[in-house]
Amino acid sequence: MSYARTSVIVRLVLIAGSIAGALSANQAFAQDYHPSPENLQARREFQDMKFGMFIHWGVYSVLGDGEWVFHERHLKLDEYNRLPSFFDPEKFDATTWVALAKAAGMKYITITSRHHDGFAMFDSKISDWNIVARTPYKKDPLKMLADECHRQGIKLFFYYSQLDWHNPDYYPRGATNWNNGRPDHGDFNSYLDNYMDGQLRELLTNYGPIGGIWFDGMWDKPTADWHLDKTYSLIHQLQPAALIIPNHHQTPRPGEDVQTFEHDLPGQNTAGFNTKYVSAELPLEMSDTLNGNWGFNIGDSNYKSAAEVERRLVRAAGSNANLLMNIGPYPNGEIDPQFVTRLKAVGEWLTKYGESIYGTRGGPIAPADWGVTTQKENNIYVHVLNWSAPLLALPPVATKIVSARLLVGGDPVDVTQTADGVILKVREQGKDETDRVIVLTTSK
Repeated sequence: MSYARTSVIVRLVLIAGSIAGALSANQAFAQDYHPSPENLQARREFQDMKFGMFIHWGVYSVLGDGEWVFHERHLKLDEYNRLPSFFDPEKFDATTWVALAKAAGMKYITITSRHHDGFAMFDSKISDWNIVARTPYKKDPLKMLADECHRQGIKLFFYYSQLDWHNPDYYPRGATNWNNGRPDHGDFNSYLDNYMDGQLRELLTNYGPIGGIWFDGMWDKPTADWHLDKTYSLIHQLQPAALIIPNHHQTPRPGEDVQTFEHDLPGQNTAGFNTKYVSAELPLEMSDTLNGNWGFNIGDSNYKSAAEVERRLVRAAGSNANLLMNIGPYPNGEIDPQFVTRLKAVGEWLTKYGESIYGTRGGPIAPADWGVTTQKENNIYVHVLNWSAPLLALPPVATKIVSARLLVGGDPVDVTQTADGVILKVREQGKDETDRVIVLTTSK
């Protein structure tokens, strides 16, 4: 994942480079792209799913210091090349992983097929820098996960880093460069056209239908020619319904199907590197961590509570976005019990409140400190997250409200609608209650 543990200096370099290069990159990529009917349908289904599981898992997990450990410790190639020998996830169980996602109420999984260290977590024939060739495990966990996702009805997306700290052809180096022993020369065009596109072809042909490709790392060289038209065309040709989700923190380009925001709600650049531009046409997504890291970090016990995750999900839905919540499994393939407990609690919450999340779009009232609204058909769901007064005054809504009730329990709610706005009588927040949801049914 980008920016997980980078220094302030690197962050500033990347942000400045992104701003400077955005215009030229957009001008360079100006193909006349028209999404296929299958692609448009997949976009709608993606918006309906609302909640996904992000998984950062790789040989870096062995060191228990996050997914940027190669870079952060400034390791040499011959040092990092030792790691795969210690990676033997004998406790990995695809059925357990997918079952946890389902128990949490998640509808899709996005997993790192390879991170910035370039190590493929699948059986790649493009290079032996992969889990089957280099580790004692000798198996392809992504194949097992793909098969299990198909069995259990979960969409699977593959995260793929365009940035590569290992391959010598990733040259010239980008903003995250350090002297790790690679030669000072390489063929970037070959890296893109043969190595990267070759691995993407494997992912799109050997694992059945997938939800899409989640790209990361282009911010390392924001002004480079990444051959996006060629790569995007390859993906849409091999799997027309597959979605392209680029984490480049810039305005979406032709061929891209989802706009994603890292550690941020759409348009809220609290992280310091996301664009404030929000597409009115593409599905939206925000990604976040269940503790403080993306990859496994043995010293990170800063777990978010189930209630915090629920509020993030509600805030995302109210901003017309999905929430992609990350876990970093242990190197042996187990999932931290703290993650399991919290995700199952969120799943229990969704059994009661899921109607106001799944299949909805952002509601007619803008998000505010008090909460958000979501909407589905002729129902507006008012999510009261932070309000203690008995009356809540809202802006006007365009259609006539014919009834108001609590989502859970169905008790009627007093509502007054005028040309100036809507006033709701809000009951007191119950103990440990995350969200008070009032359903406003409007005339069709």
